[in-house]
This record gives sequence, structure tokens and C-alpha cells, in this order.
Amino acid sequence: MTHPQAVWSLSGFGDEVDPDPAIQAAVLLALGASHLEVRSAWGTNVSELEPEAVQRLKAILDDKGLKVSAVASPIGKVDVSLPVEHELARLRQIISVAKALDTKYVRIFSFYRGEDQGQDEIRDAVMERMTALASEAAASDVILLHENEKGIYGDTPERVLDIMETVNSPALRVAWDNANFVQVGVKPYTEGYALLRPYLEYLQVKDAIATTGEVVPSGEGDGELDATIAALAADGYKGFASLEPHLASAHELGGYSGPVAFGIAARAFAGLASKNGVTLA
Repeated sequence: MTHPQAVWSLSGFGDEVDPDPAIQAAVLLALGASHLEVRSAWGTNVSELEPEAVQRLKAILDDKGLKVSAVASPIGKVDVSLPVEHELARLRQIISVAKALDTKYVRIFSFYRGEDQGQDEIRDAVMERMTALASEAAASDVILLHENEKGIYGDTPERVLDIMETVNSPALRVAWDNANFVQVGVKPYTEGYALLRPYLEYLQVKDAIATTGEVVPSGEGDGELDATIAALAADGYKGFASLEPHLASAHELGGYSGPVAFGIAARAFAGLASKNGVTLA
């Protein structure tokens, strides 16, 4: 069953291609993308980019005709014991970057816990911080996208739902990552889709093998990408699909693929999208 009305905007993490935004843009354009997701430029994380560098980045993307789908910030990838204001201050800086790059989306996380702490023990502190971040975002008219990531509070569908329901803000939505769910022992579509679809606003594209956690191109792992894409198409999803292949290496603040592996990941996803009647633009 196809859904010819399904048109998704193709984006990707530019810094997985190359540190240089000009090369990032050229490769993404060649793969048919209309947008780029900004995590770092010239080797500098978006949380530390000076205003002049942000303007330089914007000029390069404008020249290439690429828009920015989201700012992939490291907000919330810190220990929950840090004061609330620590991440609020960083978020204010990130929001200024998002505004300069003309995007309303900022990707965030939901905090690490100490080695001797269980998830239940940090829940209240997480909710306090996520609520404060969402309030800051709402006041600035941006939307925070919570990425499910191993090691943070919001790693499973149930805990992501807990965050969404507790914070209860239109300024906080879900960035869905199939591979990250696989890496915490979850069958993404089977166990998470129905729970989180009401909040799902952004798709991050990568797949993973359940037994090893290895990240692989779309459709080659256990991430139920095919079923997820089919369901989103049937649901009338019309948002972004952002390639985050992680095929060469992954580390705490990101990953790297290189142009060739990035292309392999893009073509694998395009094949699944086409099979399910989704047009990537």
C-alpha cells in the first residue's frame, strides 16, 4: 500500500561527512537533501560556535541553497547533578544559533545519572530540568526534540513517554531514533511506535544490530525501519528525515561516516522510503 502524498524533507548530520561545511553541503546536495542538520562546523561543536562562525556557516549554506533542519545540540548530555542553570545557559546560546540559522528545532537529551544511581532516583531531577528547558524554548518560540539515547533517562519508549507526559509542553517533542532503541534492547516499532507517535516530530535515520549494537545502513539491522517508515507514511507524517549514519565511528558528542559511507547510508534509506511510497525532497 503506497501513500503518494508522503513527502519528507531529507536532511543529514553534516559533520558526519566532513568537518568543512562546504563539503558537508556539497555531499548532502548530491544525495538529494534539501536540508542539513548542524552539530558541529570546522570541528567546533554548535554549543561553542562564535556568532561570526555561525554567520559564516549560514552564508555557505545560503550559497548552496541548503536550509537547516535542526541544531543538534549536546544539551542534556551531562550529569543530572549539575545545577539546572548550567544547561539553561547553554540552551540560551544554542537558541541564538538556531535563530541565526533559521530553524525552530533544537535536539536535546535527558541527562546521565551517577554510576551508583538508578533511573528512578534521578527522575524528579530530570523532570525539573526538562521542564525548565521546555519553558525556555517556549518563550523563544523554538521546539526541543528529545532524542532517545542509551545511558540517559529517556532511553526506552516508556521513559520517553514519561518525559513527554510529565513536562506536557508543545515545545518538547520526540526525535525518534530506531538504532538507539535497538542499542537498549528495544524493538522500536513493535514496542515504541504506538506509545510515542503522538509526540513524534522528527526522524533520525540509522539502524543497528541487536546482538552487537553495531550501527548499520537502514534495513540491515533490527531497527524495524521498514515498518516504521510504512507507519509514518500511513499516518501522514510530513516532517524531516535526518541521516545520522555513524558508520565509521561514534563517540559521546557525535559520530563520523565520511562521504562514501554517508552515501551508502543515504541510498539504503532512499530505497526503503521509495518502497513505502515516500518521496524524499
